[in-house]
Amino acid sequence: MKVMTKVNVMHGCFLAALGLVLAFGSPQAIAAARRGDRSDCHSRAIAELQRLSAHGYAIYQAMGDKKQFLNWVTCDDVQTELSTGVHESVHLLTAEKDAYPLIAGGLVRRPHEVSRFFPPKQIAKSLDARDAYVQSYLGPNGASSKDDFMYLLDELNAYSHDLDAAIALVPLQLRDREVDHRDGLAALMTFVMRYVDTAQKAQPATWQGLQRSEPKKAIQTLWSQAETTLASSCGLPAFGLHDRDYIANLCEKKNAGPLAELLERAPVCPADCLAPATTSSTSSSSSR
Repeated sequence: MKVMTKVNVMHGCFLAALGLVLAFGSPQAIAAARRGDRSDCHSRAIAELQRLSAHGYAIYQAMGDKKQFLNWVTCDDVQTELSTGVHESVHLLTAEKDAYPLIAGGLVRRPHEVSRFFPPKQIAKSLDARDAYVQSYLGPNGASSKDDFMYLLDELNAYSHDLDAAIALVPLQLRDREVDHRDGLAALMTFVMRYVDTAQKAQPATWQGLQRSEPKKAIQTLWSQAETTLASSCGLPAFGLHDRDYIANLCEKKNAGPLAELLERAPVCPADCLAPATTSSTSSSSSR
């Protein structure tokens, strides 16, 4: 599941509907025109995905039912819609294969034993309850990730794919809209880091379990992929709305110690994402 930013598209929808009425007249003709436009839109969007994002296109190709990918594409904002299609398709492929698809290819098995560990929703109290990502992934009405660390890792992986696609699709970015492409991955990385920190300090059974071979390998692989993807976005200014606060948390050495034990190295701080030229469009606190 991806957190979607609200965009005001009412004016554009009204103009599109008015154009269809003037051009075609009857409701039947309007419906037919829309079907034709949608098919053409999908063809053009997938052509752009193939041209610009080899990794994103590989996810599209891996989908047995391409309609599930195309449901996210309306061509109002092709960059965001395609990266969202990649994100949601990664979830479907993960469930289908019982493994996390990696950006560079290959799979990492889902470590089912982590489903017995303490629920991630317990870390929400140390974060800002007003934050959309906290609400969506850790809140009472949130996704499965609130109850099961395996699904929190699933979201981490999906947001890595999402950001990777969004970076590749920058030539399609609308210049008159704020974008939050960096926010999701930065948020999920913060949640995973906080979960591991809480496990080490207050959940000994989970901390011991995280050090077992399969969970440890999954965390190492998915975290390294996330680090690389986030760092590769740092040269893109205003590529997030609230990413800066999350990234600052990631760069705090006091937050990184337990994760460093699992990674067997220090987590990489994407300091370039905090440079003035890369500042977010807006800023708000994401943790207490």
